[in-house]
Amino acid sequence: MPDIKSLASRIDAEFSAVEDKVKKLQVEQMEGHKDRQKRLEQLAKVFDEMSAIWRPRLELLVKKFGDRVQTKPRITPSTREATFDFQSRVARVRLKFSATTDRDVKKLILGYDLDIIPVLMHFKSHDEAEFALNAIDKEAVAKWIDDRVVEFVQTYFAMGENEIYLKDQMVEDPIAHVRFPKVAAATTLEWQGQKYYFIGEDTRHEFENQQGMPST
Repeated sequence: MPDIKSLASRIDAEFSAVEDKVKKLQVEQMEGHKDRQKRLEQLAKVFDEMSAIWRPRLELLVKKFGDRVQTKPRITPSTREATFDFQSRVARVRLKFSATTDRDVKKLILGYDLDIIPVLMHFKSHDEAEFALNAIDKEAVAKWIDDRVVEFVQTYFAMGENEIYLKDQMVEDPIAHVRFPKVAAATTLEWQGQKYYFIGEDTRHEFENQQGMPST
């Protein structure tokens, strides 16, 4: 019959094996963290290089629209982002270009996001392109940005055409000062014998507050 010391030795061996696995995992995690930090440093350099491509293109977009657009840049270690708010009597328009990375910091991911409220037509609201961090095609990056900028401009002007086609049914949100078809109203309000149309509950509530009305 095995004695108790033999059992103790077997138990100790299991504990030692687990401790070895934990230490190995800690070493791997530490090495992985160091590698990721190095890739983040590489990403920062890539962002600086790509800035020479996207900055003049986005600045040109702002210049062409003049005072009809406001831009808000956002910079973090793993993200570069620029948001553009465009003035339009047809809708609220927000365009965002972003450059970020994946969890393992091995890719450059370019993003295009367009929000139009109210939505009166079909348009591309999102697109993205991925490039291996160690093999970025600058010409492909430039072409992708150019195509998205032109696509946005086409969408923006298409909204104007929409207003012409729907002019007999157009109304205006008294708070947002955005024109849109009656059927696209998110909510309405009867006030002092007049009907008001709103693109969202938030503008209706603001109108009620301005008029001193109790919120509904």
